[in-house]
Amino acid sequence: MFEAQEAEAEWILAPSPPAAEVAQLARSFGLDPLVVTVAMQRGFTTPETLERYLYPRLQDLADPFLLPDMEAAVDRLLHAVDHQEEVLLYGDYDVDGVSSLALLKTALAAYGLEPHCFLPHRIDEGYGLSHDGIERCLQMWQPTLVIAADCGTNSRSVADALRDKGIDLLVLDHHEPSPDGIADCVAVVNPKRGDTFHYLCTGGVVFKVAHALLKRRPLAGFALRDHLDLVALATVADIVPLVDENRIFVRRGLTQLDRTAHPGLSALKQVAGVNGPVRSHDIGFKLGPRLNASGRLDTAQVSLELLLTQDTIAAERLARELDAHNRERQMLEQQTREEAEEMIQYLSPTDRAHSIVVGSRGWHPGVVGIVAARILRRYHRPTFVIAIDDSGIGKGSGRSIHGVSLVDAIDHCCDLLEAGGGHEMAAGLSIREENITAFRERFNAHIARSSDPDLFRPRLLLSAETRLATLDLELLDSYELLHPFGNANSQPLLYAREVQVVGEPRILKDKHLKLRIVQQGSQPRDAMYFNGAGLDLPRPPWDIAFTIDRNEFRGRLNVGISIQQVRKSG
Repeated sequence: MFEAQEAEAEWILAPSPPAAEVAQLARSFGLDPLVVTVAMQRGFTTPETLERYLYPRLQDLADPFLLPDMEAAVDRLLHAVDHQEEVLLYGDYDVDGVSSLALLKTALAAYGLEPHCFLPHRIDEGYGLSHDGIERCLQMWQPTLVIAADCGTNSRSVADALRDKGIDLLVLDHHEPSPDGIADCVAVVNPKRGDTFHYLCTGGVVFKVAHALLKRRPLAGFALRDHLDLVALATVADIVPLVDENRIFVRRGLTQLDRTAHPGLSALKQVAGVNGPVRSHDIGFKLGPRLNASGRLDTAQVSLELLLTQDTIAAERLARELDAHNRERQMLEQQTREEAEEMIQYLSPTDRAHSIVVGSRGWHPGVVGIVAARILRRYHRPTFVIAIDDSGIGKGSGRSIHGVSLVDAIDHCCDLLEAGGGHEMAAGLSIREENITAFRERFNAHIARSSDPDLFRPRLLLSAETRLATLDLELLDSYELLHPFGNANSQPLLYAREVQVVGEPRILKDKHLKLRIVQQGSQPRDAMYFNGAGLDLPRPPWDIAFTIDRNEFRGRLNVGISIQQVRKSG
């Protein structure tokens, strides 16, 4: 049996910018030099770019009419408002899709239009604007306009079918347009069709549409900024890059989440244990998974109801329901991950040299994406995990490493698939069970031929070396300006040498380590090593790679240290 090995990361310390330039900018902005160093490493090297990065402002948002087809979309929406048409909002079952529908419905309601909302069933109707989903909608309603959010760009046959029925289609999406062509409809507002805004998720696109509507026809008493919490949810949960306008959306949206006007979000924060200032990781690991849970296992209708309700009692009930769904999802995920890990052990070295593809009957299609992400992090290989139903059709979800496009790989294997598509870093597919072995071989061979071998060597990118003694509250005040962290703006990894452990570590919840660490010339500091209890750690002294954050406990504020990796010093 071939024993799969976890990928060991190479530690790489990023080059430091010129010390004189760091010192000058640090004095000009009144910031700690460490924070300026990190910002300059990320390309913000002038006073102008540094200010826009550290102090993102809503007034810096670009004209929404720069997006493709925005004029046509606004014209059609205002026509629907003026004629009080019956409108259907058709979304996706993930956080981006649900948040987008909630924001769009709220914006249209401010104009006096009350559209219907529909979210497809993951198992019965699958992802996207499907014929089955539309057929079910038309059994309930008679819309003259369908608005597809977070799907629909490439739904050519559905667009044609709707047009034959005299129903207009408007698409608000951010997925990659197919080289075979996009849907022929009233408008496809998708930043991937233009030259800018490629980083937006659908929540950001819907915000731009609402902004465009307000520019064309202002509304007294409707503050779009009050709903930036929905945009922040969508943007962080969909793991799009936190750059440019996304950084503005999330920085302001997290602040809005602290004082949200949505009773459902207040209730969700409570059941998820989100206290104090909301961080992007709170969305990524607490709020987002709960909003996703219902759509993964059944329908995302509960999540949509939670975001839309104005009833605090209903909000508490819905939040508890989502929390229960999330616990069920966690159990299914753990079972699937354990079975997938066992399968990986039996793959030949060739079959897992550049990618991992595993599939099985009995797995729930709603958790395969999460499992793929966990396997990717462990082995640093593009990964597809496939759930096969009783008819022999597999629904797979993939995750990739930077520099390896899943979309390109899917296109190369398209004759083996029933369907497939998505983003470079995350994609989905449908495949017959008997084709999985051939897909694994061709997928792996394509990635091997088309990818730089260095991509498969994981690297731990360290922003700066520092000493524990310098980690004080004054540094933390400057450090706050680097937030929000996420895709394309990762939390800085700091590096300290020759760290000793004082006393015996405490094991928390059977998997985490709480440590007292000390460096020569410093006072002992508390540190957490999450999921570190099961690791075979070397004897100290250690070099540690760690992150810092604001930690408040019982009214006392300090610098929290979270160890990410350790190695033997020297």
